Amino acid sequence: MKVLWLQKLTCCGNTHSLLNYETPSALFEELSFIYHPSLSLDSQEEVVRELIEKGKDIDLLVIEGAVECGDKELIELCKRSVFVVAVGNCAVYGNIPALSDERICGLSYRFKEKGGLLGDNFLSKGGLPVINLSGCPAHPEWIVTTLLMLAGGIKLELDQWNRPMLFYSSLTHWGCTKNEYFEWKVETEELGSKKGCLFYHFGCRGPLSYSSCNQTLWNGVSSKTRAGTPCFGCTEYDFPRIGMWETKHYAGIPTELPIGVSKRGYIMLSGVAKVFAPERLKDEN
Repeated sequence: MKVLWLQKLTCCGNTHSLLNYETPSALFEELSFIYHPSLSLDSQEEVVRELIEKGKDIDLLVIEGAVECGDKELIELCKRSVFVVAVGNCAVYGNIPALSDERICGLSYRFKEKGGLLGDNFLSKGGLPVINLSGCPAHPEWIVTTLLMLAGGIKLELDQWNRPMLFYSSLTHWGCTKNEYFEWKVETEELGSKKGCLFYHFGCRGPLSYSSCNQTLWNGVSSKTRAGTPCFGCTEYDFPRIGMWETKHYAGIPTELPIGVSKRGYIMLSGVAKVFAPERLKDEN
């Protein structure tokens, strides 16, 4: 399968993520890159111009970075592609570049508003919507596995944001080594600590975001929360948000509760948990 990887408004973080994949030989055995900014010598503009002039179809088009809402060349390339993949939050939702410019968007969303560059009902020549790999950046395992599944003709199950459920069906919270502290409402006192939960004071979005970061570890070793840093919810449409290092409260209760937890249930459970939390957890923290 031939791949065209284009960079738009981006910090190139997803390219760095791709190049950090542990076994790159598996990628290049199955895929042939027509163009990639870090792997090719030609200029992106020349490659795009030639493809459009010759009317060539594309097996797999990968877009990294936010896009201008009226990018006609990109729309034309997307229509000619069997599959289209938006890699990274900027390409999916518009993200940081879209914060200060209403003309900037993602391929199929602008934050939570559906539409983006390609409109509500876009389907590629392969009959699929844009496949979204959100994250800042997306995990290399998510990128490579998705591309290889498409190359191998393996069906992708997608969530409501058209993200592969293989990576986005579970909360980032799942697999976090701080889960016991979360359950017993034992809060950490400082950033960088491997003890205590980061949800109550330091803005951790793990219970509010979907990703496999604590199951498929970064570099096969760790994750933000395991290193004592809050999850910033970088796979979600509202990233980045103001006050990422703090948890907002109202009457002593977090204004945003974990997905699926009611306010009443939270109050009841948190009160009991704090009273009966094991002393070993309090002592460790």
